[in-house]
Amino acid sequence: MEYIYAAMILHSAEKEINEENVKSIIEAAGIEADDARIKALIAALEDVDIDEAMETTAMAAAAPAAAPAAAEAVEEEAAAGLGALFG
Repeated sequence: MEYIYAAMILHSAEKEINEENVKSIIEAAGIEADDARIKALIAALEDVDIDEAMETTAMAAAAPAAAPAAAEAVEEEAAAGLGALFG
């Protein structure tokens, strides 16, 4: 996961996401960099729109947070409906 975070930091800083930059961030965090993992990351991100991926992830994370509020509203409607039936 730290390799993904390194790519996100570079993206946020508007720096090029390349092997050298990712390795620098990984090593600055005190982690021994794995060159094979870095190369795989760079290859995997080649055709990825990082802004779009981050936006999609943020929306997916927000959806579960809205679920409890929606469930509460449904419960309130159901209780109101039962109250009308029984008077």
